[in-house]
Amino acid sequence: MGGINKNSDDSLINAQTGPPAVAPPLPGPLLTRCARKGLQTKGLPQRGDCCISTTAIDLWERLFDQGYKADVQIHTDGGGVVYAHACIISMASPVMKGMLKKSKRKGHYQILSIHGVSDDAIRVFVRFLYSSCYQNQDLADFVVPLLVLSHSFVVPRLKQICEQQLEQGLLNTENVVDIFQLALLCDAPRLSFICHHMIVKNFKDVSTTEGWAAMKQSHPLLEKGLQECVLAEDNRKKERIRRKNERKIYLQLYEAMEALVHICRDGCRTIGPHDKVFKKDQPPCSFEACKGLELLIRHFAGCKLRVPGGCIHCKRMWQLLELHSRLCADSDVCRVPLCRNFKDRIKKQNKKDKTKWRMLARKILRTKTIGVAPFFTSAYER
Repeated sequence: MGGINKNSDDSLINAQTGPPAVAPPLPGPLLTRCARKGLQTKGLPQRGDCCISTTAIDLWERLFDQGYKADVQIHTDGGGVVYAHACIISMASPVMKGMLKKSKRKGHYQILSIHGVSDDAIRVFVRFLYSSCYQNQDLADFVVPLLVLSHSFVVPRLKQICEQQLEQGLLNTENVVDIFQLALLCDAPRLSFICHHMIVKNFKDVSTTEGWAAMKQSHPLLEKGLQECVLAEDNRKKERIRRKNERKIYLQLYEAMEALVHICRDGCRTIGPHDKVFKKDQPPCSFEACKGLELLIRHFAGCKLRVPGGCIHCKRMWQLLELHSRLCADSDVCRVPLCRNFKDRIKKQNKKDKTKWRMLARKILRTKTIGVAPFFTSAYER
């Protein structure tokens, strides 16, 4: 007891009661490779905020690589053998489970055979059954056989990964036809839709590939259906262009109607109603159609062939005036010339002409879906 230092005793009390000078560090990451690097590169499975530890991943991969106490031999077309554990692959794939129940036994091993794909692709596939992991390069090299295997052996997670990789960069004009047929066979609707869209969009390049020629020989009905889709898409494209140009014309006509009301009611630059006093320092006009319409009105006022059909420019002006009368809400207060006359003339027109002008007026109003009616009503009430 006599050897206890009083100063050290006081410092111990202070350390227990007073706040620390520096906050303690946060706990280190438990899953360093999984949390930082391996999750995307290796394709590690994740659930909520917890993912499988790298220790378990390494254990599963080591178990597969070393084949410790393996009880299954998977034979390939190339003469290779992939060793596996029945309990693992049967839980990862219900198809594998059914095959194991019917498989023959050769000594200690149950024998399975997988045909139609390379040895390396089978090895990558079985490795995924163990750890749900993959290397990006392996996936890029064997994405097509892995898609087939994942569909055939009902491994939905691997199938989803293959579809995503194809969608995000592995799909191109050279392989899109083959992938499209494969997507149809493997029940991958999103992938088949993306392939279909790429084929239609790049038909000129796709139709010259070997895949297209092979499909033409093996599946002529599918090739015919794709050609019909391309033709239909071309027609839709032409229809969109036609409607766009048509809408542009209707928009120009609507702007011309606005400018006509503006000129006849307020005046613009050097032209307007007879009671309008023009100033030299007038602000610039905000109606883009005013300049061309001003020249047309001046020509109309001085042309000696003003009768409809006698002059092409005057005929256009007559049409604008008649169109305005179709849109005008109240001719009694309208200051556009001949508005009332055209209103009376409309009553005497035949049904065919009335329908034609009514459809034109409706399409022009639809072009400006917001604020159309208020302009043509309130404009004349001022």
